[in-house]
Amino acid sequence: MSNVLKFDPSTVLPEEGEPAADRLISGSPRFTTWNFEEAPGGVYAGIWQSTPGKWRISYDEWEYFHMLEGHSIVTEDGGEPIHLRAGDRLVLRPGFKGTWEVVETTRKDYVIRL
Repeated sequence: MSNVLKFDPSTVLPEEGEPAADRLISGSPRFTTWNFEEAPGGVYAGIWQSTPGKWRISYDEWEYFHMLEGHSIVTEDGGEPIHLRAGDRLVLRPGFKGTWEVVETTRKDYVIRL
């Protein structure tokens, strides 16, 4: 096994999903996730895409992501909205609670550490 991992969506089957009904605020967002890495110790890496909509999010893990395309707004409870577009990067820390709103279909790559 190589110690190098290339993010190539053609090498994995995408997973489809949507926010849980009790978290959905507006729209009917659909997720597509290409998960390239699931390493021991709870490390995940891949590409995630969503169509427009808004839902509640809550993090127990660390997530670093880099926006590849689209426009999303992440708002921490009690905080100011953060507009994210292609080229932006963000870290969400364990304990983050708030909302994710996809304004324009969004694609990001991510690394999650449990």
